[in-house]
Amino acid sequence: MERVALSATPAPPGSERRRQLRQQRRRERLRNLWRFLVLLALAGGLGYGLLRQGWVLTGPDQVEVVGSQQVGADQVVQAARLTFPQPLLNLHPKRIAEALASALPVEQVQVSRLMAPPRLRVELVDRQAVARAQRRTTKGSEQGYVDRLGHWMSIHQGQGAAAKASAGLLVLGWQPRYRPALALVLEQRERLGGDISQIRFQPDSSLWLQSKRLGKVRLGPPDGQLERRLEVLEHLQQELPERVKGRQLQSIDLSDPEQPELGLPLTPKRAAATNAS
Repeated sequence: MERVALSATPAPPGSERRRQLRQQRRRERLRNLWRFLVLLALAGGLGYGLLRQGWVLTGPDQVEVVGSQQVGADQVVQAARLTFPQPLLNLHPKRIAEALASALPVEQVQVSRLMAPPRLRVELVDRQAVARAQRRTTKGSEQGYVDRLGHWMSIHQGQGAAAKASAGLLVLGWQPRYRPALALVLEQRERLGGDISQIRFQPDSSLWLQSKRLGKVRLGPPDGQLERRLEVLEHLQQELPERVKGRQLQSIDLSDPEQPELGLPLTPKRAAATNAS
């Protein structure tokens, strides 16, 4: 029996080269993956280190106060109850701003965290005391100031701003619920030519003004008609001095702004008739 030897089919030209290239590409992908994992681990470790050690406030010198002539970093630290060292990212700007607004004589507060270099930036707008004020408390009468928005300022808060308060304006009977009405009167005071020397809230919530030209002015309750009453008062300031011909007004009642009531002193003839009766 004759045996015939069979030879293997020869590989196509270039197949071995393609196999080697595939293996090379796989090895390159593995090396790139390892490089990526190593870089990721290094970046994570660096980021963790920065968060834990790099972005940390170590003292008040990293609290930057801008815009205020009355408040310094130490006062901000005390009002916000900051302790050191303090991780910067643990601080909540909104909460800090609320704490500062309630504790410091400031009108506006904006707090931001800055990373390079790490610091806490606090931008403030100081309150300006525009009038002396008095209010009743459980401990008795308290002296202070009010700002242009009608907010109460204690003697301590008014330090540094007291010199700017109007020496000729006094607010009596201040209470938190009167603040919007007071802010409106303070805003309109300039339109009234600075003629108002006293703003008084009575225990029955009735609002009175003391005008240099018109005497005592009753504005009634601090309700939705207050703005209209102030408009009428501005008109009367321009018209009444000429009409009363130099007679000193005793009072004006603007509780009903459409029907003002004027309190004029009696003429000699009417005074005699009144006495006779």
